[in-house]
Amino acid sequence: MKFRPLHDRVLLRRIEQDEKTSGGIIIPDSAKEKPMEAQVLATGPGAFNEDGERIPLDVKSGDRVLISKWAGTEVTVDGEELLVVKESDIMGIIESTAAKKKAA
Repeated sequence: MKFRPLHDRVLLRRIEQDEKTSGGIIIPDSAKEKPMEAQVLATGPGAFNEDGERIPLDVKSGDRVLISKWAGTEVTVDGEELLVVKESDIMGIIESTAAKKKAA
C-alpha cells in the first residue's frame, strides 16, 4: 500500500535509540521513552495561505528530524508502525556532521 500525506502533513519512521547507556546499562523496554528522532518518508504538497497560494514544506523525504514526544498519529502501513505529523510538530532537521564537513 502507498501512503501520500495531504497538505502540510509528514509521514515519519521513528529512529530507535540505543538500548544501552554510555555507561553500559541496558534499558528495559518498559523504561524506554518514545524516540524523538525520526526519518521523513513522505510529505504532503503543503498547506494553503490566506491568498490561496500553496506554501511548500521545509522538510523533504530522507531528512532526519526531531519531533515532540507525543506528536502526531500512529498508523500501520504494510505492517510497519509509522507516524503522521503536521509540519509544525517537527522541531528541526538534524544535519549530520559529515555533511557539514563536505560543505566547508
